[in-house]
Amino acid sequence: MSQTVPSTSSVTDLAEALIACPSVTPATGMVFDCLEQQLAPFGFEVVRFVAGEAPDGPVENLFAIRRGPEGSRHFAFAGHLDVVPPGEGWTTAPFLPERRGELLYGRGAVDMKGSIAAMVAAVRDIPAEAGTLSFIITGDEEGPAVYGTRALIDLMRERGEIPDLCLVGEPTSVNRLGDMMKIGRRGSVNIFLDVEGVQGHVAYPHLADNPITRLVAMLAELDALVLDEGTDWFQPSNLEITDLTVGNPAHNVIPARASARISIRFNDLHTGTELGARVTEIAEKHGGTARSVISGESFLTAPGMFSTLLAEAIRTETGVEPELSTSGGTSDARFLKDLCPVIEFGLCNATMHKRDEAVAMDDLAALSRIYRRITEAALSVF
Repeated sequence: MSQTVPSTSSVTDLAEALIACPSVTPATGMVFDCLEQQLAPFGFEVVRFVAGEAPDGPVENLFAIRRGPEGSRHFAFAGHLDVVPPGEGWTTAPFLPERRGELLYGRGAVDMKGSIAAMVAAVRDIPAEAGTLSFIITGDEEGPAVYGTRALIDLMRERGEIPDLCLVGEPTSVNRLGDMMKIGRRGSVNIFLDVEGVQGHVAYPHLADNPITRLVAMLAELDALVLDEGTDWFQPSNLEITDLTVGNPAHNVIPARASARISIRFNDLHTGTELGARVTEIAEKHGGTARSVISGESFLTAPGMFSTLLAEAIRTETGVEPELSTSGGTSDARFLKDLCPVIEFGLCNATMHKRDEAVAMDDLAALSRIYRRITEAALSVF
């Protein structure tokens, strides 16, 4: 059971309190209570709401804001309180945070309760007159992400609370804190392929129509596609076959249906709709159908003022020169980019989603200082 921590608590204390709240996706209740208790003493108005229905909901979300003087700049932090299931084999209980040596262990230590704790620690000493600060926090980033950040964006638009810049606390560092920030992400589309045939006896193929043959030809053509050669900021788009299903229990029957699934991670030379249409054309040529589900479009926050401010903060606190990258999977930045320029930066990602997830306590302290520097700089721009 988590306990309210004093407003003077260290960033490690704040992280421990959040980790102690079990919050397997979708997160609800206790962990949001804990974050609200951490933010309220510093003058934040906290709005919590539940959105959506089954199967992708309901989802709890939190928007907290402390308004500065009229006309001042608005800087936002974004992240998620939900975590992936801990699995078996932990040295200690995953939701019983433990300090061992220089590390703090617990599910969410890295992804991303540690970062959220660093955000809280970063803003508590920033005076209200410096500008407007907000927290955009969902309980469903690790899940379907249908009623999470997108619902928060709808709320912010309704309220007219649109930030000038947004920093997402995903664990982007690789070998040491500060060595990488994400200025963009590739888009993602999953496409479900189906081919209908005519069932029959394998000894009488002229009386049947084998859908597997046509599906294999379709997949061969798709697998041979070269979508692009990459761009200045993005690696080449890639198409991967991720499932192949026939479900035929009989060795002497030509099946009536064959299905497959492909996943495309694409750069800013494409859109999910365009790629879905291209795959559909190939599927139909082979007598099949294609159904696209777009998880998110690619985006790029071009190097400039925002990335420079963040790089300077990182360099000052760590001495590290961060790499500007668009590598990796997707995050909720794919939605937030529709609000304002967004960059991702957070802790080292070596143990995220693994058992015995852990964060260096020195990194937590350094991250809170980096977040404070970037907040102060972002509010003072222009």
